[in-house]
Amino acid sequence: MSELLRAGELVALPTETVYGLAADALNPAACARIFTVKGRPLIDPLIVHVAGKEAARELAFWSEEAESVATAFWPGPLTIVLRKRAIVPDLITAGRPSVALRSPEHPLAREVLRRCRCPLAAPSANPFGYLSPTEAHHVRDSLGDQVTHILDGGPCRWGVESTIVDLQEPVTPRILRPGAITAEDLEAVLGRPVTTVTKATDTPEAPGMLERHYSPQTPLCLFSWDAPHLPPTGNRARVYLKKPEGSSPVGREDFWLSENGSLKEAARHLYALLRRLDRMGFGLIEVEKAPDEGIGRAYNDRLRRAAAKR
Repeated sequence: MSELLRAGELVALPTETVYGLAADALNPAACARIFTVKGRPLIDPLIVHVAGKEAARELAFWSEEAESVATAFWPGPLTIVLRKRAIVPDLITAGRPSVALRSPEHPLAREVLRRCRCPLAAPSANPFGYLSPTEAHHVRDSLGDQVTHILDGGPCRWGVESTIVDLQEPVTPRILRPGAITAEDLEAVLGRPVTTVTKATDTPEAPGMLERHYSPQTPLCLFSWDAPHLPPTGNRARVYLKKPEGSSPVGREDFWLSENGSLKEAARHLYALLRRLDRMGFGLIEVEKAPDEGIGRAYNDRLRRAAAKR
């Protein structure tokens, strides 16, 4: 696989968040194929995956703040945005002066990085705007033979994309996309407030910031457990965070993401279940919101974007 990457081919590989569509980040022609295969607009920058801090320093102007959060959370589901060095192709960053860097935790992703000895641009391995893949067969279903090789590392541990934190202005760190690493986690390391950008934009600073994203083909809406319920009517599926107790809820089809309401488990299973429901012919998918805490913020963020107007 490392030979394929060095030769400019595209390879799908597992990370602890979602499966990525990888290419040599320093090969503009290979990275251009990522945009073509995904149907991804050139305005949307890519995340560059590195083995660790040493490799990251070669691509970006490092800082004390970057050192602190990387020490605390790398390898892991955290992407750091910093000013880029000239070696990083403008195609990767959508012409921006910054680059998004992550050191993945998944052992197969780390082994690929070790063997290929180059940074890897690796957005989610799916058509642009669709649900991210959390299992190898999701990549085959979506991209087929457009990918030279798919490395099967089993289901992803987290199931939602990484947290993206912008550290270009160290005094005012910002979360551009929520994930498993929370604002509170970052504040504990940085010793200062971390704000979260919630406004959608047509010129994204980082992946996952467009108003509509992470969407099944079937229309989707959200509901709250503590809000008044109306029994679902018509051709609908309803997805609960926790397996309902007692008698089954009213509805044509009912599903749940966790037996006991674990937010981590719900986030891990979300995309896989939505992909399955997307093939079942429903006219609408209703999904329960999560509490606005921990990884529930990332879960809600993805669903709000999935439910945005078409």
